[in-house]
Amino acid sequence: MSSVSSALNIEDLRLLAKRRLTKGLFEFCDRGSEDDVALRHNREVLERIKLRSRVLKDTSSRHTKSTLLGQPVDMPLAIGPTGPAGFVWYRGETELAKAAARAGIPFTVASTSNTPMERIVEEGGGGRLWYHLYVWRDMEASLLAVPRAEAAGFEALVLTVDSTVPYNREFDVRNGVTMPVRLTPRNIADIATHPRWLFGTVGRYVLSDGHLPRYVNIDMPEGLSTTGVRDFLFKNDTLDWDFLKRIRDMWPRKLIVKGILHADDAVKCAEAGVDGVVISNHGGIASDAALAPIDVLPSIVRTVGDRMTVIVDSGFRRGSDILKGLALGADAVIVGRATLYGVSAGGEAGATRALDILHAEIRRTMGVMGLSDLSELTRDHVVLPHQLPL
Repeated sequence: MSSVSSALNIEDLRLLAKRRLTKGLFEFCDRGSEDDVALRHNREVLERIKLRSRVLKDTSSRHTKSTLLGQPVDMPLAIGPTGPAGFVWYRGETELAKAAARAGIPFTVASTSNTPMERIVEEGGGGRLWYHLYVWRDMEASLLAVPRAEAAGFEALVLTVDSTVPYNREFDVRNGVTMPVRLTPRNIADIATHPRWLFGTVGRYVLSDGHLPRYVNIDMPEGLSTTGVRDFLFKNDTLDWDFLKRIRDMWPRKLIVKGILHADDAVKCAEAGVDGVVISNHGGIASDAALAPIDVLPSIVRTVGDRMTVIVDSGFRRGSDILKGLALGADAVIVGRATLYGVSAGGEAGATRALDILHAEIRRTMGVMGLSDLSELTRDHVVLPHQLPL
């Protein structure tokens, strides 16, 4: 396998990305935190859930169209915020935006993106765009991105609330990985032995933009050293429900809160006027002891599903996984690593290939299950481990 067009599944794209990226950068994208327990658990839980098929139903005209936040989508999927997108590929955020627009789904621009949000809007293919907000230690500086995103025309603001302390990613320290990227004795050999990434991504930033990849959507003081940037990008651990109300007052469009794992918190979001929540453990990054989002999804849907949009993420790698999330009540699924592998392997073409694979898998699984339309999918189509016959 030598090109994204030959990839048959998301794992194939992952292996292509692993080949092209440095070890440090690949593990930064691929791994969770600490011992990768939560990362593995996300997959294990999804794999234990089974789908129930019905037969002798005409499925020759099946389609994946749905709605999300009141607007049509070609499939109930969105690309989530992945900070390294601009590090793995030159202006990778724009490549992801184009792929999402082509697939008829939203794309979420990460706070830590390396392409100006306005440029992504202008060059991203004209699709639906959401902006993701981290809140740094300097809260007021962080919030400057909110009116900027509104002026740029973003449809929704996605506030991450499960990342208020630094991640415990010991392997990043061992690999010498820093964000923004800089040369260190620990990573120089790793970088030198991956010329396709070095020249194709870092080299293009230097030649085209005159500098290394940097965070252009975060309002930081001019002239900060690498240490100063790192200190500035320290997560804010003072966020509370009053802060959420402040964000609601600031942002006049759709507001999504990402990182919910408890039904009571989802209720408080609804009471604060939030339009949607993402049931998420941050792909296993925030806490290595976290619950799998798919496990808590049903209880949250029962509690607030009639009051707001409920989305789920973390661990989704197959079209059948997406159908499991939908059958358990989610309005849509967010993927992050799946399309990040794609853009790492081949830019827009790789991200498009990832979405094409997922779309084809959804349609195929619908056919096996006897579904022509996703509106026919019900809770009866999914069987949880404790419900499996002995």
